[in-house]
Amino acid sequence: MPSWCGPSPTAVLMADADQPSPEVVGARLGALRERFGDVEIVAVTKGFGPWAIESAVAAGCDAIGENYAQEVLAKRDVIERLRPEVHFIGQLQTNKVRQIAGLIDVWETVDRPSLVDELAKRVPGARILVQVDTTEQPGKGGCAPAEVPGLVSAARGAGLVPVGLMAVGPTGAPPEAARPGFHVVRALADSLGLETCSMGMSADASVAVEEGATQIRVGTALFGPRPPRV
Repeated sequence: MPSWCGPSPTAVLMADADQPSPEVVGARLGALRERFGDVEIVAVTKGFGPWAIESAVAAGCDAIGENYAQEVLAKRDVIERLRPEVHFIGQLQTNKVRQIAGLIDVWETVDRPSLVDELAKRVPGARILVQVDTTEQPGKGGCAPAEVPGLVSAARGAGLVPVGLMAVGPTGAPPEAARPGFHVVRALADSLGLETCSMGMSADASVAVEEGATQIRVGTALFGPRPPRV
């Protein structure tokens, strides 16, 4: 299966038998806000059905994160009805931009000039985050730290609006292993005068916030275990 593919739309809509109630999601979100203060929380609804978007918005979280173009399209109805701020946080092939351009508010995984060019063509003026590769693990995406200033400059020159940087911690490692990479990303954001630093997920959010994250992306901490992909 190509890396951009997620579960089929049918799987997305049907695989949530153990979903928590909106009240439970709201309580979990409240606990995260109490713990992390003013850090923005993006509710990662990937792999969950439309109920997760409903619950997040009902709880007062107006930013959601999706990883796959196919899932975004499967959830079009609830996105258009509730109008959350939709962040695309997965790797993205350029040929998928056109399909979801009208549904995405923030593109968080911009990591190469070809994607900059496609976004500038399809969604001029789009808000973006440049993804930084801090792990060198295959499949994570991101550009090398040394390439970040040039890509930010290219994005601005193309008419996009770089608002920050984004990073993903290492897979299969303790949370503390993410600290050096997060430190590098925070320093880069500061040197470039970028406001948003999107780092940390459910497992390593604490480390990310300690290293200066202004935004964390959490899914299982709000919605519980993600259903298996079909």
